[in-house]
Amino acid sequence: MKKLFLLITLVFFTVFAFSQSKMACCNQSATRQFAMLAASKNFVMSHKVPKAFHFQSSIGKPITFKTPDGKESTAYELKAKTPTNNYLLVIHEYWGLNDFIKRESEKLYNDLGNVNVIALDLYDGKIATTREDAGKFMQQVKDDRAQAIIKGAIAYAGPKARIATIGWCFGGGWSLQASLLAGKQDVACVMYYGMPEKSIERLKTLNTDVLGNFANKDQWINTKVVAQFEADMKTAGKKLYVHQYDADHAFANPSNPSYDSEATKNAYAYTIAYLKPRLK
Repeated sequence: MKKLFLLITLVFFTVFAFSQSKMACCNQSATRQFAMLAASKNFVMSHKVPKAFHFQSSIGKPITFKTPDGKESTAYELKAKTPTNNYLLVIHEYWGLNDFIKRESEKLYNDLGNVNVIALDLYDGKIATTREDAGKFMQQVKDDRAQAIIKGAIAYAGPKARIATIGWCFGGGWSLQASLLAGKQDVACVMYYGMPEKSIERLKTLNTDVLGNFANKDQWINTKVVAQFEADMKTAGKKLYVHQYDADHAFANPSNPSYDSEATKNAYAYTIAYLKPRLK
């Protein structure tokens, strides 16, 4: 009888512990869940080491702005040639605010016309050159700090700013979160293979539709994740434009060995066509 009691007790606590850990996982934000993927060696190793990439701009400048957590954040800004309330917030991928993100920011700046572009730095100055460092930096990002940086950028743009967001990988998920944080000021959101928001109630608060560029060979933001995102956006009463490519994660980065030029060209064309009318 005593052995039976001990066995029942052990089973009870095992089930309880499992349910608690599952609940904790489910209660994590979408961005935190994605960040914690970097604890997986398979995830880290799936990000191929980027080729050397250098970009020097004559118009992009570093800026500093205050964040609501009492700190400061740095960013990379390209100011519009003539004053405008149109702003595009750019959020970096796995590696940080490196030269590829700066070059992509300038390309968007030139192709969109009269718009202010601000590339945010959610890694607080850290740039990775190895997979291991990138995984470590991504895991270190706390939601509160990332949200404070985004809110600081929105405040820097001003209350009359019309805000669009774009990001890749880690930044793809944060692009959606930035749009949610921008509230009524938000006019557009572009996600490249980023983790979707899973709360339908939060998605209902979006002030814009969303464009998503996804990779069918992506092991993480895979076709099932995208299909669920489509269903959740429909339930939330929001429009989602999805473009899927027979490519791998990070296909749009030319410094990535898995770079797919055709998919990149196609996705970028959709991105510009989506953003231009929303940033008139």
